Amino acid sequence: MSASAVPLWKQVLRQNFTDFTKLADFLELSELQRQAMVARPRFTLNLPMRLAKKIAKGTLDDPLLKQFLPSILENSIDSSFVADPVGDQLCRKSSKLIHKYQGRALLVCTSACAMHCRYCFRQHFDYNITNKIFEEELLLIAADTSINEVILSGGDPLSLDNKILSELLQSLASIPHIRKVRFHTRFPIGIPERIDTPFLDMLKSVPLQFWFVIHCNHANELDADIFSALKSIQKLGIPVLNMSVLLKDVNDSVEALKELCTALVDHGVFPYYLNQLDRVQGAAHFEVPEARGIEIMQKLATELPGYGLPRYIKEISGKTGKTIIV
Repeated sequence: MSASAVPLWKQVLRQNFTDFTKLADFLELSELQRQAMVARPRFTLNLPMRLAKKIAKGTLDDPLLKQFLPSILENSIDSSFVADPVGDQLCRKSSKLIHKYQGRALLVCTSACAMHCRYCFRQHFDYNITNKIFEEELLLIAADTSINEVILSGGDPLSLDNKILSELLQSLASIPHIRKVRFHTRFPIGIPERIDTPFLDMLKSVPLQFWFVIHCNHANELDADIFSALKSIQKLGIPVLNMSVLLKDVNDSVEALKELCTALVDHGVFPYYLNQLDRVQGAAHFEVPEARGIEIMQKLATELPGYGLPRYIKEISGKTGKTIIV
């Protein structure tokens, strides 16, 4: 395939930083600062150029860098941080289907992501995805009439080619009891070029109600191109929501979360959830005590309109729904 035939978003994706030395050089990190990084992490480095350009040079304290930096702190052992903190394996009905909650099921579409967040709760997940065929999962969904919504997750579902996505969506639309499909995606934050005309045309062609849940933790991640991409989704009558994770030294302040929520609602994006960190192995250094999270939320409630205030929640393995903290 010629370069001109490759979709723009794939060309942009190829610019991601996956090499420790190249990222350290780009960010002008000193030799001492590089010693705080893991050159060959188990969970590989993957950072879009768009986000890298927003990171302050010569420091490890940037709130964006902290989310993607393979830190030596990941090697610390804490027995309360485990490989499967949310109980995905307990609810796995097939290699790609997870059914935890009443009325909705989750398709693990792919292991590929636009970026690798160091606190990712599926960084140890056994994807076991050898193909992009969803026959078994579609049969299971069709057989369970209690399911009316399918959540596309991963990895990131927007890592899939439009052809595969279109076939999957059309198959879901042919199941009478499926009325909604929800995308959980980080792609628009790192590579908004993914929301292109062919993708939007595909959504228009499928007779389902779509919901988009993006993932953004800090206002510095956002820019005009991202909001333009999200607006093109909203113009199709598709609600766009945001989920954040409360992260130590990233967004664990009233000021940081107020700025993020205000930026989102100013562009019609609903702040949906603020997640307490899932206790995944290797992410203990990101944890903020719940008491601190409650304090932040109580102060935010006095400074934001109700529609601009996310629900502070956590996921507990074995529970049949999210647990609301505040």
